[in-house]
Amino acid sequence: MPDVAIIVPTLRRPESLDRALRSLFAQTTVGDRISEIVVVDNDPAGSARDGVEALRAFAPWPLVYVHAPRPGVATARNAGLAATRAPLIAFLDDDEVASPGWLNALLKAQAATGADAVFGPITGRAPEARAWMKPYLERFFGREGPETTSLIETPYGCGNSLMVRAAALPGAAPFDAASDQAGGEDDALFAALRARGGRFGWAADARVEEFAPAHRATLKYALARAFAYGQGPSQTAAAARDWPAVLRWMTIGAGQAVIWGAAAAALTLIRSPKRAEFYDRTARGVGKLFWMKGFEPHFYGARELARLEALGI
Repeated sequence: MPDVAIIVPTLRRPESLDRALRSLFAQTTVGDRISEIVVVDNDPAGSARDGVEALRAFAPWPLVYVHAPRPGVATARNAGLAATRAPLIAFLDDDEVASPGWLNALLKAQAATGADAVFGPITGRAPEARAWMKPYLERFFGREGPETTSLIETPYGCGNSLMVRAAALPGAAPFDAASDQAGGEDDALFAALRARGGRFGWAADARVEEFAPAHRATLKYALARAFAYGQGPSQTAAAARDWPAVLRWMTIGAGQAVIWGAAAAALTLIRSPKRAEFYDRTARGVGKLFWMKGFEPHFYGARELARLEALGI
């Protein structure tokens, strides 16, 4: 019986969405396990509808269009979940391209490890980035893990993942809509899963490529994201009211900011291409210090929509 739904949230990326969906249509050795592919259009104007309808005839499995007009990453994921009853949920972002054996590798890893959430590797692509920043940005947008499929201690983001719905995605809206603008909805989800005794797995062969659009393939954007990633441990500890842990993370952040900031300054003086990596480490350290409400950068939802409109997209 079909038991897997693939959810693809999208916001005004017609070419990327087309590429992502065609990669899903090319999935191999999954038999009849896919119940549907759910595309969640997070644009208030519903701009993805026509593109999805144009691809419907090429889809080997049911292709479901859902309009979630309130822009926000958590809202989009929850809307996708509401459109399917499948017990296994795979997430692919609209800027990702799945390898032909992607879903099969995730399913095999979940069966082998018994994990509640399984993640795969990502090869970052930043074709429009400046030459000196391109290696850093492609690593930034990428993701690597163990060489073999196994259980892991630390979860990753939702893009390129498979989850057991009953364990990892409880309730009607497991993603916190308060994260719609800043992101981090998956961090909160996985922290709660860990607290319930959930397990995480790595699917070494479930590779996707992620193509950073031009407005994101910049040092400014990457460092803002690095700052937000740095905030994560402090914010998670604060949400649990574990104030000793908050203090510990802030102390670590202060040390990172000083050490990596000094290294970044030295590399900047000699114009080393490696300076971007140290800018990143410094930003993550600063994020651990300034984790409080009011310092969260916004990458999604209404802010992302405004950015796209400003760019004429």
